[in-house]
Amino acid sequence: MRIAPIVAAMLAGSLSAVPMPAPARAHELASAPVPRPRLIFAGTEPYTTPSGAWQRYRLSVANPAAFPAVLFTPSPDLPPCGTNTTSARSWIDIYDGDGKRLYGFCALGKPTDMQKLWFALRSDTEPPAFAYIELLDRLTGKRYRSNKVAIPRPTPVPGGPAAQPGKTAQH
Repeated sequence: MRIAPIVAAMLAGSLSAVPMPAPARAHELASAPVPRPRLIFAGTEPYTTPSGAWQRYRLSVANPAAFPAVLFTPSPDLPPCGTNTTSARSWIDIYDGDGKRLYGFCALGKPTDMQKLWFALRSDTEPPAFAYIELLDRLTGKRYRSNKVAIPRPTPVPGGPAAQPGKTAQH
């Protein structure tokens, strides 16, 4: 086998290297700026568990396509989320209007998963008047805070919707 001519040709620049995709890095966001999440209220959903009656408050990010997919890649080099050692690069926390954390997501796999956010409260608990989310890019330490959305009180209508989706507050 004659390897020397190939090595010589490579050193001389007559053979080009095969391009390899770069791993997901923080600098990739420089070419794809991260916008502010536009949060909307998406409705409520009552449910029951052995521990009692609950109300799920559904939220959705209206602009998921504007977020780089790299933010949602598994990141085993970053600290785990509980026992999940490959949680996402970015985590999302839901807060009430006063900044109290209500719930969080650490394993969203793609930007469109932000359309399925929620927090739950016991059915006899008053919901907060407003809620917002923060997306934390754990690789860069940057936080992206959404607008606040009004959280309506669920109306007990047998067989009907609990609250009307799509209402937002401008804060």
